[in-house]
Amino acid sequence: MRRLVTGLTALAAALVAPLPAQAAQDPVVVRTDAGWVRGETTGEGRQFLGIPYAQPPVGKLRWKDPRPVRPWQGVRTAEDFGNRCVQGASWDPGYEQPSHTEDCLDLNVYVPEDSVRRPVMVWLHGGGLTAGAGEDVVPDTFARQTGTVVVTVNYRLGAMGYLATAGLDDEARDGVSGNFGMLDQQAALRWVRANIGRFGGDPGRVTIAGESAGGRSVCSQLASPAGKGLFRAGIIQSGAYGDCVARAHDEAADQGAAFMEKLGCASLACLRDKSAEEVLAAQPGFDWAPVTGGDFLPVQPAQAFAEGAAARVPVLNGANKDEGRLFAFGQFDAGGTPLTAEQYPAVMRATFGERALERYPLTSHPSPTLGFGAAMGDVLFACPALRLDDVLAARGPVYAYEFADRTSPPFASLRNLGTDFDFGATHVNEVQYLFRHFGLDTPLNAEQRVLSRQMIQYWGSFIRDGVPRAAGQPSPPDGRDAVLSLRTASAGGNVVSTTVHGEHQCNLWDAPAVTVNR
Repeated sequence: MRRLVTGLTALAAALVAPLPAQAAQDPVVVRTDAGWVRGETTGEGRQFLGIPYAQPPVGKLRWKDPRPVRPWQGVRTAEDFGNRCVQGASWDPGYEQPSHTEDCLDLNVYVPEDSVRRPVMVWLHGGGLTAGAGEDVVPDTFARQTGTVVVTVNYRLGAMGYLATAGLDDEARDGVSGNFGMLDQQAALRWVRANIGRFGGDPGRVTIAGESAGGRSVCSQLASPAGKGLFRAGIIQSGAYGDCVARAHDEAADQGAAFMEKLGCASLACLRDKSAEEVLAAQPGFDWAPVTGGDFLPVQPAQAFAEGAAARVPVLNGANKDEGRLFAFGQFDAGGTPLTAEQYPAVMRATFGERALERYPLTSHPSPTLGFGAAMGDVLFACPALRLDDVLAARGPVYAYEFADRTSPPFASLRNLGTDFDFGATHVNEVQYLFRHFGLDTPLNAEQRVLSRQMIQYWGSFIRDGVPRAAGQPSPPDGRDAVLSLRTASAGGNVVSTTVHGEHQCNLWDAPAVTVNR
């Protein structure tokens, strides 16, 4: 539906016009700081979609820190998702066409029917910081079953979210640009703090959570002094990859200069005159990531964790057993050129080094692609997650898990490809055990539905109390030495495992001399 947005004077921002008593008592009509919104009732509770939390970052506001949303008159309909931020087309359902819309800083709120001061989870979507949207998960059932309010967020992506240049540095308050997407997330968290109480949430009990790039975002928010007081716990799902590394400011500025050259620009005015289509077309080939050196991330997240400078809050952190299979598939089989046994030794040596070939002999894996995927998953996801557990455990509670259902259905984007590739417990697959991924039901069998309910209990307990628990199930250990392995009953059920570090060859990947060529 078309949005009802009417600009008011600055004075009106402090006073939202009252509604008639009958409308104000309607449970799907809620007042925010900027105006009234009307959501809708579903079979799971209430939902409010496409609520703006910041001004559209368009025109002169492109590559600016997010600004508070302007108030509107009347009641704004909140029954449709907002625009997705600028991104290309992808395999994902509903993403067959690119988005060129910069007016995208919206969020969605899912509320159990009887919500009164419920704990809150703010979900940050994945997509490599270049794709995705808050609508990628529909957490209405999760909200009802856990008794929590769930907020999903859009934030700027790719070059729109992470471009750093000398000119933009001059405009930045701290002299460091390139964190616009991360600052969007903090703006959404401030919106939650100011408004979520009117939806039935408790602004003092907010957990930030995310998967993949969303989990990486949680890492950055935990490490950011600018986010102090905006949340009380964090959930990192497959987000510790690369040790949550951000780009050094000098590197980001050099990349920004190359990006400007690619666009044929020598000034900010030129950059801001370029269409979203042109910016998006120039985006591939660059590494879009948070930037260190400023107020948002003074130092690398790993350094902030090690020095005790990060938020000291409970963390639920984990990865999937076969993370790397998705990326191995994308590198080889998706293009119709599976890795062969003859190629395997040379590819493994070139990518991971000689010692990796010793640890991942082809005879130990069903196929060359799966052997490559095992190494990729261990070096990028499993071992960094365990290292993060170790660092966090010295500062506060950290609960470790590994999603290990190797019979899990491939997530919807992969199912649409119609491939018979063995993805196992690959990257993203755990998301569909918690939420309706892309709004779709996942074909789980009876045992997997039981595991799904248990995972929802673990996550819900953590959001409510800061400790993950599930009825009749073992609790995740606090620390690095063991993790909770999430499995179906026929695979042994959920169990506390002390062998994960060895299974993922982390004594190799934790060695500082190891270099991975990606």
